[in-house]
Amino acid sequence: MLIELFGTAAVSVMAIAYGLEKRSRSFVLVFAAACLASSLYAVLIRAWPFAIVEVLWAGLALRRWVASASHAV
Repeated sequence: MLIELFGTAAVSVMAIAYGLEKRSRSFVLVFAAACLASSLYAVLIRAWPFAIVEVLWAGLALRRWVASASHAV
């Protein structure tokens, strides 16, 4: 039960942060963290392909967050 709640929260935060990314670059970082949480959830339920994809999404989001720092100045 707790694992399902964790997974639901991770994916919900991920969706909300994705929708708010244009408002602040901070939401890109929140999206990346939520992707990592979602990946952890996938590991806990042994859904390895989902876990790998979520880690890749987190990496891409972190890359966008770092790149956006140069544009924020």
